[in-house]
Amino acid sequence: MAAPQPGTTPGHTDDWWRGAAIYQVYPRSFADGDGDGTGDLAGVRSRLPYLAELGVDAIWFTPWYLSPLADGGYDVADYRTIDPAFGDLAEAERLIAEARELGIRTIVDIVPNHVSDQHAWFKAALAAGPGSPERKLFHFRPGRGEHGELPPNDWPSQFSGQTWTRVEDGEWYLHLFTPQQPDLNWAHPAVREEHEEVLRFWFERGAAGVRIDSAALPAKDPDLPEFVEGRDPHPYIDRDDLHEIYRSWRRIADEYGGVFVGEVWLPDSERFARYLRPDELHTAFNFSFLSCPWDATRLRAAIDDTLAEHAPVGAPATWVLCNHDVTRTVTRYGRQDTGFDFATKTYNTPTDLRLGTRRARAAALLTLALPGSVYLYQGEELGLPEAEIPRDRIQDPMHFRSGGTDPGRDGCRVPLPWTADAPYAGFGSATEPWLPQPDGWPAYAADRQADDPDSMLNLYRTALELRRADPALGDGGPLQWLPSSDGVLTFRRSPDLTCVVNLADTPAVLPDHTEILLSSGPLDTDDRLPSDTAVWLRS
Repeated sequence: MAAPQPGTTPGHTDDWWRGAAIYQVYPRSFADGDGDGTGDLAGVRSRLPYLAELGVDAIWFTPWYLSPLADGGYDVADYRTIDPAFGDLAEAERLIAEARELGIRTIVDIVPNHVSDQHAWFKAALAAGPGSPERKLFHFRPGRGEHGELPPNDWPSQFSGQTWTRVEDGEWYLHLFTPQQPDLNWAHPAVREEHEEVLRFWFERGAAGVRIDSAALPAKDPDLPEFVEGRDPHPYIDRDDLHEIYRSWRRIADEYGGVFVGEVWLPDSERFARYLRPDELHTAFNFSFLSCPWDATRLRAAIDDTLAEHAPVGAPATWVLCNHDVTRTVTRYGRQDTGFDFATKTYNTPTDLRLGTRRARAAALLTLALPGSVYLYQGEELGLPEAEIPRDRIQDPMHFRSGGTDPGRDGCRVPLPWTADAPYAGFGSATEPWLPQPDGWPAYAADRQADDPDSMLNLYRTALELRRADPALGDGGPLQWLPSSDGVLTFRRSPDLTCVVNLADTPAVLPDHTEILLSSGPLDTDDRLPSDTAVWLRS
C-alpha cells in the first residue's frame, strides 16, 4: 500500500477541503499538448503554473479514463487506464505529483451508477446470455408483452428517450442515461468490491479526493416496479441502501486522508444532509445556488437554505456558478431568465453579454466571499460565454436523444483560448479543436487578460489571493447578514470584512468602511455601488 497524502497520517486528514478553491478541468477542452485537437494531460501539465498563479488549492478532473466518449467520458471502460487521447497512467501520476509540488491537490471523478458498454464486464454479460452470473452485475430482465417486445418497466431517463435496450437474445438491460451506459447492480457484492479497489487504486497514486457522479442514483429497488410520480421511497433515487455504500467508501478514504464530494441533486434538505454525516461524504455540490436566478431575495434564500442544510452535520457548504453541464454564467446572467433548468434549454435565446459579464463579475465576488469551499469551472475566470455549436458539430448525446430540440452541453465545453495571436487561440498548434471555437474567441485569451488589470482573469486572481490570505474567508468564520435596501445583499464575514452585492436597478449606499479591498466594477463618483456590482470592504 502506498503512503497516504503528503501532510497526513493514516486515519487522519487535514481540513484543507473545508474552505478550498477547486478548479474543474474538462480534459478534452483545457489544453492540447500534442496538437491533435484534443486536450490532454500534457496540456494540463504545461498549464500548472497558470493554475498556481490563479490561486487554486485543487483540481477536479472530469473522467480521464479509457472511454468510447459516448457521453464525454462518463461512460468508463476501464478505471485503471487513462484514455490514449489524454495520455497514459504514468503521465497521470506525474501530473498528480507535479501539481502537488505546486501546492495543488488532485480530485478524480468516479461514476458508480454505470459503466461503458465497452467495459469488460458488460461485454462478458452480453456473451454469457440470460441467467448467467455475468448478467447479474447489471440489470438484465425479460421484456413485457406477448413476445417480450416491451421494456420491463417505464422508468424515465435522466436524458431523453428510453431507459431500456433490448439485446439479440431478447433480454433488456437498464440504462438511466444512454444505451452506451448500462447501469450496474449495486446489490451485487462484486460491484461494491470493484469500486472499493478503484478508490484504493487512485488514492495510492496520490489523488487527494474523489468526486462522485450522480451519487444518489446507483441503488435500485430490486423489484424494478413501475414508475409512479411521488412514490416514496423512489425506485432509483436516494435509496437508503446508498448510505452503507458510502460509509464503506469513507472508511477507505480515511485510511489515505482522502475526501469526497458528491453530486447529489435532491429537493429534500434533510435527506440531502444524510449524505454529509461524519461517516459518509465530506461535501456535496450545492445545486440550489447554481441554478438560482440573479435575484437578491432568491439568492439569499438559497444561501440561507444551504447553510442550514449543512449545519446539523457540521459539513462545509460548496458553492459553484457553472460546470461542464450548465450554461456558462456570463450567458445565463445576460438572459431574461437568469436561472438554470435543463428542461428550459432552447436555441436562439436572446443574450446581453455585457450585462451578463457585469453580473458574472459580481457573482464571482459573492461566491468567493461565502463560507465553505468553492468550485470554479475552467474558463469562468476568463469570462467565457456559452458558445453556439453548429448542429453538424454537436457531440453531446443530450442533443440527439431530445430529437435535436435541446442544444446540449457542448456550448460550455469549447476548448479554452490561451494565446490571442496563436492558431486556435493557443489551445493547440496543428489541428482544429474537437469542438469549434467561435469567432472572437481570441479576445478572451488568457495572455491578453493577464496584461489587463481590469480583466475577469485578474479579478479572480486578486479575489482568490485575498480569500487565501484572510482567515475570515473560506471556512474561516460565520456569515452575518446586515441591514440593506431592497435588492442588495450585505453580509459580514468578520468584524472588519463585509461583502455588498447590488442586484437592484439603482445605485446603493455602501456601509461605513475604511478600505475598499476589491470591487467587481468601478464605483460611482459619490462612492455608491452601481447596479450589478459587488464589493469587499474593510471596516
